[in-house]
Parts: sequence; structure tokens; C-alpha cells
Amino acid sequence: MKTWLITGSSSGFGQRLALAAVRRGDQVIATARNVKAIEAMAEPFGGRMITLPLDVTAAATAKAAVARAVEAFGGFDVLVNNAGYGLFGAIEEGTPEEYRPMFEVNVFGLIETTRAALPVLRRSGGTIVNMSSGAGIAGSGGGGYYNAAKFAVEGISEALAGELEPFGIRVLIVEPGPFRTDFLGRSITLAANEMPEYAASSRKRYRETNDGNQAGDPDKAIAVILQAVDADDAPLHLPLGPVAHAIAERKMAAFRRDIEAWRSVSIATDFDQP
Repeated sequence: MKTWLITGSSSGFGQRLALAAVRRGDQVIATARNVKAIEAMAEPFGGRMITLPLDVTAAATAKAAVARAVEAFGGFDVLVNNAGYGLFGAIEEGTPEEYRPMFEVNVFGLIETTRAALPVLRRSGGTIVNMSSGAGIAGSGGGGYYNAAKFAVEGISEALAGELEPFGIRVLIVEPGPFRTDFLGRSITLAANEMPEYAASSRKRYRETNDGNQAGDPDKAIAVILQAVDADDAPLHLPLGPVAHAIAERKMAAFRRDIEAWRSVSIATDFDQP
């Protein structure tokens, strides 16, 4: 039996993962900024699921949730940093009032929650699951701010994997493609300053044609995440779905082409040897 602490449990992958874990017999600390939105979710499971308020932009609430988890269950061995949302629009269209709050949630909130959880995890080991995205693998027009936030999650996660290995803590970066959750609905905001100059190169309108039509089955995605958390040989990077895999393959191929095309020029930068 595992004990999970999950942020952003009010919807999407966070909610589905909390329910899947508790239904298989695990213990879950489900958290959300508005705890009233998730209280009913815990009722069928008695004391095996508790719900707590956790606003990832307020570090004190992360520390309080960790303390309460220790009080209730003696600790936890899986932290899932799931809370987050997306901002779509061209870089020039975005304003600080739009993009800074997204970084506060997606990046700095993840950092503060992880820092609050690490003293517990370091005592007994465990797993940190950081929810990234196919957008964390490669950038695309209209998604630059979200790309940047998820690229940051990838870098933080890769660094954590090296730092935490001596403590028996694994890191799993989950990189979903399009799945039929409400991410494209309630979890997406659009830059308000729509500029006609970017109509052709920005995917700002992606939501309008794809929300509710995504091919990915979120329950199958949750099953893969559970399998990876349980596995002894889980990867650091876990692209989910054929779209995410295609993004990764295109990125690696393009990166390789760039490296090879300029190799002889770009490596000739050391001081001349006598």
C-alpha cells in the first residue's frame, strides 16, 4: 500500500489519479486550492482518503498539508505535482498579468510543494511524479508561455532526479499528449490581446476545435502512471499517448540534425593547444 499526496485534485488527471489510487487500496491526501470542491470525493473511502486545502502559490499551505499528512498517515511515499494550467497565445500577445501567474502555479508552486515534501520523502524514499506535457518536450507557436513553464518543470525534475537518487527517491516526469480531460476547458486561458499578425503562426484557437475531441483515454493514462510508480525500472521521462511520442521523436530527430549539420564548426571553440 502506498500513500499519495496529490496537488490539483479537483479535476483532470489529479482527480482521476486520486480516485484510482484509493480504489486499489492505497491511502491518498487529495488537495486543492478550494478544498470544498473535493470533500465529497473522499466520503466513500472512510479514512483512506483525506482532503486538504493546498494553494501551491502559498508555500505555507504546502507545509501545512505535509504536516497534516504526517499526522494522519505517518507520512507519504508518492508526491504528485499536478496543479497547473495553460496560457495560449503568441509571445507578443501575452502580458505580465497573464503569464506571471501561470509561472507562479506551474513552476514556483511545484518548487515550493516539493521543498515542503522533501524532508518527509528523504526519511524513507519514494517517488515524485511531476506532471509535464508534450508541450514540455518541444515548443510550438501559440504555446510559448506554457512551453516555457513545462520546460522549466522538465529541467527541475531532471536535476531533482540526480540530487535525490542517494536518498532512494525517484522522479517521474509524465508528459501527456491530448487526453479527454477538461484541460482545454477550465484549465486553459487565452491571451486577451489577439493580434491578427499571428493568426497563421499561433495555435491559440487549438482549444476551439479539440476540446472534447481528444483521442486519449485519461483512464488508460492513469493506469500507465500507476504502473510506472509501482515499477522498479520506471523511466525518468514518460510520454503518454502517440501524439506525445511523435513530438519526442520529431524533437530528437531535429536536434540530431542541428548537431550534425554544424558539428565541425560548433565544436572548434577551445583554445588552440600548443
